[in-house]
Amino acid sequence: MSPLPQNAFVTGASAGLGRAIAERLRAAGVNVWGTARAPARLADLAETDAPGDFHPVTLDLAAADAAVDAYRQAVTEAGGFDLVINNAGFGRFGEFATTEFESWQEQLETMVIATSRLVHAQWADLMAAGRGTLVNVSSLATEYPLPFMSGYNMAKAGLSALSESLMLEGAGRGVKVIDFRPGDFRTDFNATMQTDAAGRMPPEAGPAGRAWRKLEEHLRAGPLPAQAAADLWRAVRRGRSGVVRTGGFFQTMVAPLGVRLLPGAWRRRLHRGYYGLD
Repeated sequence: MSPLPQNAFVTGASAGLGRAIAERLRAAGVNVWGTARAPARLADLAETDAPGDFHPVTLDLAAADAAVDAYRQAVTEAGGFDLVINNAGFGRFGEFATTEFESWQEQLETMVIATSRLVHAQWADLMAAGRGTLVNVSSLATEYPLPFMSGYNMAKAGLSALSESLMLEGAGRGVKVIDFRPGDFRTDFNATMQTDAAGRMPPEAGPAGRAWRKLEEHLRAGPLPAQAAADLWRAVRRGRSGVVRTGGFFQTMVAPLGVRLLPGAWRRRLHRGYYGLD
């Protein structure tokens, strides 16, 4: 087992998986610097008693320079982080062609460019220390993309590619990298899903509507976020770089096996049928 981290930096800690991860770390005695765009959303976390301390950090990836500054201030206050978890992001649902391209561009700039810029600063600190773990929360959507969420799929695939690149660079140098890939969990992900500029949701009829209903069905049936937090904590304690999947049995075991074994045409046909797109 790897030594217990002392200080962790967790983005997107106010809700969903990020909050569950922050709570799990604190329960294990890790001091957490958790971020949110609105500091008020972190107030109850800061007031909750746990073995590990909680320090709220205001950070918005839409303002990349300020986000890096917020991280640098936090790392100075902490005296260094031996665990960094990049979880912040958002969903956007819509047809690729009929949704304004600026909408997809904003998602990619926030979730790929701004996050990579933040990772650039974090990675330099971890490499200088010669120890610690970097976790990038991507998604099982990198293996079987979500319909009508092309920007999200691209962003998460890019983040996975960054993690794989850093696994190579960090090999033998004391720093571990985890590409953490959650499936569907019982969170408010769809409730906060961003749509097109006019705020239109998919119609009840048609492929987009069928896909939306299937996505909601998956979220309602998914495990609680605490499972993801427990799976990530076990992976951190193992002290190894690699891909870690978390979620229901079908999404984490059966579907990835199909990705590896089935011909591409078969896999895509099954995927379309699963979401009612044929």
